[in-house]
Amino acid sequence: MKTVAVIDIGKTNVKLALVDLDTRSEIAVETAPNTVLPGPPWPHFDTDAQWQFLIEALCRMAARHRIDGITVTTHGACAALLDAGGDLAAPVLDYEHTGPDGLTAAYNVLRPPFSETGSPRLPMGLTLGAQLHYMLETDPGLLARTAHVVTWPQYWGFRLTGQVACDVSSLGCHTDLWNPTRGTWSSLPARLGLADKMAPPRNPGDALGTLTPALQRETGLGPVPVLTGIHDSNASLVPHLLSRPAPFAVVSTGTWVISMAIGGTFPALDPARDTLVNVSALGRPVPSARFMGGREYDLMRPQTPTAPTPDDADRVRRNAVMLLPSVVPGCGPFPTHRHRWTATPATDAEREIALGYALALTTATCLDLIGAQGPTLIEGPFPANPWYLAMLATATARPVIPSQARTGTALGAALLFCSDPPAAPPDAHIQHPDPALAPYARAWRAAVAAMAG
Repeated sequence: MKTVAVIDIGKTNVKLALVDLDTRSEIAVETAPNTVLPGPPWPHFDTDAQWQFLIEALCRMAARHRIDGITVTTHGACAALLDAGGDLAAPVLDYEHTGPDGLTAAYNVLRPPFSETGSPRLPMGLTLGAQLHYMLETDPGLLARTAHVVTWPQYWGFRLTGQVACDVSSLGCHTDLWNPTRGTWSSLPARLGLADKMAPPRNPGDALGTLTPALQRETGLGPVPVLTGIHDSNASLVPHLLSRPAPFAVVSTGTWVISMAIGGTFPALDPARDTLVNVSALGRPVPSARFMGGREYDLMRPQTPTAPTPDDADRVRRNAVMLLPSVVPGCGPFPTHRHRWTATPATDAEREIALGYALALTTATCLDLIGAQGPTLIEGPFPANPWYLAMLATATARPVIPSQARTGTALGAALLFCSDPPAAPPDAHIQHPDPALAPYARAWRAAVAAMAG
């Protein structure tokens, strides 16, 4: 096994990345926007457009490169309901739809306690069980039409191979459907009438099947093996689980910033602050915390490109220009807070720096809540933000190690093919705490503590 094509379905973008396992690098990447259609019957992902892009990109890559295997990684809080013919029994609901909020009282009667699932009750459709309940209640014929429920990576695996499955990392991602301590279904599927319709749970690195004959002809590939697939934040853990001694933490950045602690003290988690139990590729419970950091960055960033300087950073600290949480309310460690500036940034450069600091300090809070210890590894786009890296190292008083990969989850997903993965390269850059930033971090925390929820 040398090269692996990784289908990466993020909330914002759909990607196809080709990973060279010998060099642990991405040798080709194609992306397209992940669009949401308004409905009816509810806002849903444009699966036809996603599939067309993926197959066309796969054909282009197959024409230029050798492809030895395929796997899939996707965002969480998503599943597909398939009918007996393998078509969608209903459109795939966008987890940002507020429809499930209207059925909260009825759903709360059904949902298992946090102690059983490690899954907090989240707004909108962010709890997968609430999504399923909403769809079944909104469309009374849906239960009868549904033959299989597959989690989101496995929907694409099904289209590639014709085989149905769920994976334990997606089931462990705030679904209410899984008991991560016992490694079994929770009581919810039976309460929803889905116990006999849930596709069998498998580990992400299990073989799902091979490319269907029709796709072999269309892409020019042979019977390429396809793995079960994995939740994207847990894919970011894989390279470190295979090569790094505990304790450490991994922060997977994108639309969501997901913090995961490995080998620390497993603390008592607070579901009201968006902490939860994820399930790793090895099937083990992982204390985790999250907030919509990528979305917050997009909402608050300067509209014109900036090139901040150390002098800009000095002014931000000297004038206490701080962005207090939360830009996206209802989730994260400060779900009831409403964001505000302590002082208006004088320039776009100051805004960029203060935004990076705020995202880092929120991430540091997440790491504190999950008992993280040791170095913090940063995956995804945030390693390109020096203000974020410097403040995170300072706020946690631990080193921060940024990943150099363009697609933070692709390498981890590809490494699931390796029984004996290649050794990790030495860390190219380590960000250490900066004492000059410590007063700002203390002031930000004090201002947040003084905020009314």
